[in-house]
Amino acid sequence: MNAEPTPSTPDPLIGRSVLLDDVRSTFHHRPAVAVITGEQGVGKTRFVRELLRRTTTPGAPTLLARCRTPAAPFAPIADALSRPGALEGFPPANLPPVTGALRGLLPDLAAHLPPAPPRLCEPRAEHHRVLRALHTLTASLGDAVLVVEDLHRADPGTRDFLRTLLADPPPRLGLVLTALGHTVPHTDTESADGLPFPLRTPSHVTLVERHLLPLSAPETGALAAELLGTQTVPEEFADRLHRWTGGLPQVVGEVLVRGVPTEPGAERTDARPPLPASVRRAVVERLRALPPTARRVVAAAAVLRTPANVELLGAVAELDEHETRRALAAALRHGVVRAAEGGSYAFPYDLAHRAAYEAVAEPERPVLHLRAARALARHAARPLPLARMAEHYRRAGRGEQAARYLEVAGDRAADGGDAGTGAAHYLEALRCGPSPVARDRVALKLARVALNARPGPEVPAALRQVLDHRSLDPGRSGEIRLLLGLLLRNQSGSGLEALEEIARAVPDLLGVSTGQAARALAITAIPSLKGWPVGEHRRLLAEAERLLPRVEEEDLRSAVLANRATALALMGDPSAWEAVADLPETLTAEATARVHANLAGAAAALGHPVRARGFLTRAQQAVRRHRAPYLEAFVETTEVVAAFTGGRWRGLLERAERAEEQYRNVPDFHAEALLVCGLLRLHTKGQTDVARRLLEQAVRTTALDTGVVLASAAAAVARVHLAAGRPARAVQSVEGALHQVRRTGAWVWATALVPPAVDALTRDDRTDRAHRLVAELADGLAGRDAPAGEAALLTCRALLGAGADAPYEAAEDAWTRLERPLEAAYAREARGFRLLAAGAVDGRAVVDDAIGAYQDLGAVWDVLRCQRGLREHGHVTVRRPGALGYGDHLSPRERAVARLASVGLSNREIARELVLSHRTVEHHVARALRKLGASSRTEIGPLLAADTPPAPTNSP
Repeated sequence: MNAEPTPSTPDPLIGRSVLLDDVRSTFHHRPAVAVITGEQGVGKTRFVRELLRRTTTPGAPTLLARCRTPAAPFAPIADALSRPGALEGFPPANLPPVTGALRGLLPDLAAHLPPAPPRLCEPRAEHHRVLRALHTLTASLGDAVLVVEDLHRADPGTRDFLRTLLADPPPRLGLVLTALGHTVPHTDTESADGLPFPLRTPSHVTLVERHLLPLSAPETGALAAELLGTQTVPEEFADRLHRWTGGLPQVVGEVLVRGVPTEPGAERTDARPPLPASVRRAVVERLRALPPTARRVVAAAAVLRTPANVELLGAVAELDEHETRRALAAALRHGVVRAAEGGSYAFPYDLAHRAAYEAVAEPERPVLHLRAARALARHAARPLPLARMAEHYRRAGRGEQAARYLEVAGDRAADGGDAGTGAAHYLEALRCGPSPVARDRVALKLARVALNARPGPEVPAALRQVLDHRSLDPGRSGEIRLLLGLLLRNQSGSGLEALEEIARAVPDLLGVSTGQAARALAITAIPSLKGWPVGEHRRLLAEAERLLPRVEEEDLRSAVLANRATALALMGDPSAWEAVADLPETLTAEATARVHANLAGAAAALGHPVRARGFLTRAQQAVRRHRAPYLEAFVETTEVVAAFTGGRWRGLLERAERAEEQYRNVPDFHAEALLVCGLLRLHTKGQTDVARRLLEQAVRTTALDTGVVLASAAAAVARVHLAAGRPARAVQSVEGALHQVRRTGAWVWATALVPPAVDALTRDDRTDRAHRLVAELADGLAGRDAPAGEAALLTCRALLGAGADAPYEAAEDAWTRLERPLEAAYAREARGFRLLAAGAVDGRAVVDDAIGAYQDLGAVWDVLRCQRGLREHGHVTVRRPGALGYGDHLSPRERAVARLASVGLSNREIARELVLSHRTVEHHVARALRKLGASSRTEIGPLLAADTPPAPTNSP
């Protein structure tokens, strides 16, 4: 956690305010006795301090006594009376002679006490006289409050004194007692009411007993937020902290002070905080107080970790049922364990379990873990907890047995459709050191299930280790290598490496399975901007098609046909849709989801919106039948990209940001989510700097890219530079993506890229290059089924056309038919400004139509760009009424201007970057300086970070 706990004392009223008000209202009626019980660390002392602050009369004596063991008789009371400042104005007038008996007990006050009476020969009589003297002295203090903490540790003399005081309390005394109570008083797990003696008071005495419960998870979160100096912490973090600490405020504070291993809201839920010394001491102290059989049961519970019933605990502790129940009763009384659901028993919180487990001697742990594994096999409910049993075998040093149980657990998860859990179990089985035969078998299972599991980099590394052993037969070696390549291609960000790995698998597969070899070839035939040239992919596809008639296995034949349809669609081959029609009806739900998500993305990119929607619907239906994390992510990001392309932007930014957060371990999906986040930040927010950062990250992240990320990101950055009047920079921003298009020959994927590239080249007086680029696009689209490419070609030719007769309307109509409202608005905007430049009277109306289209999308940045262009042509633009007011804080636009000014940009440069007029930037800079209290631009940076605007209000 980055934040450091604040040194201030946390609010004692978190989760306690109602209880405190209840006790306070009663404690005013003297004589009064308040008994506060609760678990160690639950906050009894803090509660009492706050009670005293709210109830004690100024100037009235407050005596604070804390019981400790071992202690001399009456030591806590003597310490409280003798503490400097405890008794202001002592002694009271006319102390009774009996108080002289306290001279030996209270030497610091001896000079103020009456003479000591002669010592009595009978010890019990002397003890009784000391009790009367203490009672008399206490009564003489008037409106005094005596607090005795940790009464469960009180020495016999202190207990006797308190019994005497409770039997006849002075009329103006307030007595507060705290004691350790592991459960609510008066339950059958503790004797009496949690106190070391029965609590009996006369009827006229006000008595209030309250038990402090640990904080709830939300209250734990509130305490954590206060300690960390933040407004709130995420709910997930609060739940995790509550699970660790049981909601005990003292433990919460110690955990946060020592630093938790993950930040609030982080995804990791397996991280463990440091074990506070106070928790270790408390658990060890309680263990020492238990009889030997109870300690054995607690050790069994610590090894089992999860809640366990009497039968299971007895089996691990090697005790019969009667002995186990007696041992549990002792452990419950001392608060070491608690009753859980279903007649089971568990530790009160995770850190208490860790302390108990650490208290088990190291040599004893393997023995107990072996007993636990065998006991679970005999006594656990069905289905057996295979993964838990495997963990016990592993800790017992039985690696092969652990691997065997993990393999069966993985089989069960995979058969149930839980690919993620199955992959995790198989991976752990490989780490346990199985036999060579089992290792090869498990590796193949892991490779098969991992494709749908979104695993981390550990899985490819584990598969490579198995391949390096060279113990596999060609069939298994080839299949594992093929699946490893698929895993690298889909999820690791290693695009070309993945293709090479799959290609290496083909020779092995050809010798044992024509179907697997054809499948591998069909997979490598799927093109990408970071892959091989399209011609090479076509050659590989032809090889797969040559083998197809010899493929007898129905599942492998289906896989080849699915990959063939995907490859043809991504190439823009007109025969792709016939290939789709040839797909067998027997495709599994997994294969259906995968191929139709691929086809949906290809159809949307090529310009077939109706087909794209149909494919996406099929993919969604299949994913609902076969819930696999990878496929769910695949369909979700395909939907997000399609929604942006189709202009369905309402709520899309939030959805894309969720996808960006969730799919960070799958590079291509993460890159697509980043792309949409960047595009929406640009168009709907006008946040050019944020957008460019997201787009650059998307380009770095994508592994292979089937025509979406590289081209769209480069096109968006080029438009930013063009809007700022930097055509040369715009040309530079598209060079990398154009190089990939030329290298691969994938011109069907250049839809978004070429129009802004042509615009940039034209504005930069490189018209010859622009013409050559359009010719390349036309050649690359020849014979392809790519309506979006044809619309892009019309746009490019319009940009290169002369005068007002350029074919913009044809381009606009083409984009409209393809349900691409943003591209249609681009064409309309370009036509409008071409008309304005030619002096045509209807130019303004066309630009206004484009502005309306942008407004329908929510494309604020594009609206501002058009309005600026109108002003440059001498046309007045009217600002929409109802602007948001931010008072003395910076508005988002003022903040954006101030940020750029703070890094040294001139007003003119800022105007170009944010698509504003020079005069508007001047006004924003002046207002930012005034609101921040800065005298120059160099002072803006530090002051900007401190300006946190409130929620804006609509000004009339």
